[in-house]
Amino acid sequence: MYNIENDIEKILVSEAELKAICDDLAAKLTEEYGESGRDLILVCILKGSIMFASEVFKRLRFPCAIEFMKVSSYGAGTNTSGFIQVHLDLKRDVKDADVVILEDIVDSGRTLEKLSHLLANRGAHSVKCCTLLDKPERRQVNFNADYVGKAVPDVFVVGFGLDYDEKYRNLPYVGVLKPSVYQQ
Repeated sequence: MYNIENDIEKILVSEAELKAICDDLAAKLTEEYGESGRDLILVCILKGSIMFASEVFKRLRFPCAIEFMKVSSYGAGTNTSGFIQVHLDLKRDVKDADVVILEDIVDSGRTLEKLSHLLANRGAHSVKCCTLLDKPERRQVNFNADYVGKAVPDVFVVGFGLDYDEKYRNLPYVGVLKPSVYQQ
């Protein structure tokens, strides 16, 4: 049987560190929104953010909703195409609500910049971004997440929801994918 862990060069963010990051980000969201009195809608960006979003969501002890969007800018490659498609849109109106986008990683910033403007234009009271990982050196637009779990170097990461060609999402940690896997 093939073991996908053989394709990992090194573990970048361990399971224990992921737990601590999710604890910290949930505490920050609770501090800001726990007593705001407005509806809070968490927007999980599928598929990569599902594990991160569920970990943060289950730590919140105040009323909030979760919605899902599916947006792509990578396809099967390793670099952003610059073209963003919304494949699955929200089912809920965000008018007058506080919205926090839960994203697995901020890379070029293009996707989140577009989503933030889209949700603001729909009448959200506020739109902020909470990301598990951030690659600030890859930024192509002026976008910064409001809540960042961890800044990481410019390496190809997979695991804990992050994928390469729909593989490796199920790893319980974030690892660096061996270049030989994606440079074939």
